[in-house]
Amino acid sequence: MKTESLSARYAFWISAAVVAHTLWTSAAPAMIYPLYAAQWHLSFTLVTVIFAVYPLTVVVTMLLFAGLSDRAGRKYVMLAGLLSSAAGVLMFAAADSVAVLLAGRVMMGIGVGLSAGPSAAALVDYAGQGGSARAGAVTLGAQSVGFAAALLLAGALVTWAPAPTRLSFYVLFALLIVLIVLCLFIPGDRPVGMPSRLLARPDVPVYLRHTFIYAALAVTGAYTHGVLISSVGAQIARSLIGSPSPWINSVALALFPVALGIAGSLARKIEARRSVITGSIVSATGMVSLCISVSEHSLVFFISASLISGAGYAFMTFGGLGLIAREARQSDRGSAMSMLFVFAYLFTGGLAVFLGKMATQLNLAVAVFTGALILIFICAVLIILGLFQLRSTNRLSAADI
Repeated sequence: MKTESLSARYAFWISAAVVAHTLWTSAAPAMIYPLYAAQWHLSFTLVTVIFAVYPLTVVVTMLLFAGLSDRAGRKYVMLAGLLSSAAGVLMFAAADSVAVLLAGRVMMGIGVGLSAGPSAAALVDYAGQGGSARAGAVTLGAQSVGFAAALLLAGALVTWAPAPTRLSFYVLFALLIVLIVLCLFIPGDRPVGMPSRLLARPDVPVYLRHTFIYAALAVTGAYTHGVLISSVGAQIARSLIGSPSPWINSVALALFPVALGIAGSLARKIEARRSVITGSIVSATGMVSLCISVSEHSLVFFISASLISGAGYAFMTFGGLGLIAREARQSDRGSAMSMLFVFAYLFTGGLAVFLGKMATQLNLAVAVFTGALILIFICAVLIILGLFQLRSTNRLSAADI
């Protein structure tokens, strides 16, 4: 029994590290994009296309392999994802053209597409009975660590180290190799008696669809922050705010995942749907602060927007994941988690390209205002739907008394 407990604890924390890698890999180029733009004379549209290739690849991968970990086991799918991510990171480290960057982003997208859903589901599996709240909090904490590490490491290396477009990717590649080795020692977890056919049409069970729609919208809203932070955040700080230091910019952007981690520890104490409503209110406030920072060229408001938005992201993501973790059966959990991310990544990939074209044809400020308004609209829908659903639930509870 003690050995089983230690194995589950080890698997739990290695799965958390895999979750962290998904955000680190996603945000790894965030501070480097302005350097590519300057060195290779890239337009905003091309920079956001490089960004958008990643979430769109994640979507395709998840659609093809949703539920694979429910059939093959979390361990082996996470390993496949880590190997693909490592290959993509190595391509970025050696990149000498946009084509190589695009290929690297495709490999990263495949890696995260394979591992994001299984790692989130594995945390619930290994958290033990009634551990969905703990799993949700650790998921957010791992995302926070991965996101902050990507921004701070890249910001420091861009400012003070040689080879600023390469060194941070070599460091990440080395860490991924270590994680791959550690992941090998997770106990095999392929379910007994599952269908021999590993691939299946991605689907959300009928009993879960009502909850899934709301949860998917919540996670989509949360991930919309990533377009404004990972895709153009460094450009906003440099071009619109006027901050000349990559290190200061990385610290300002890293406050987003710091706030995410702190708010995540608070979100676990709130019922999932209430967490989504809270996050929506906070996120809308963060977008207002972002708009003010752009219009007033204010670093103070930009920092405030990063902090507030990070907290909003945490509450929205925790609520969305918590709803699925609470209501999905274990046999459906990996597929449901993957499909949740499908909607989020598909929307953010399309939004990134749309805002990039807008920044090129008009200007970056208009693109930022548009992205902020879109997220505020999503937040408003979540608040209205969430309050209505809570009111309906309270009425049903009162009728049962």
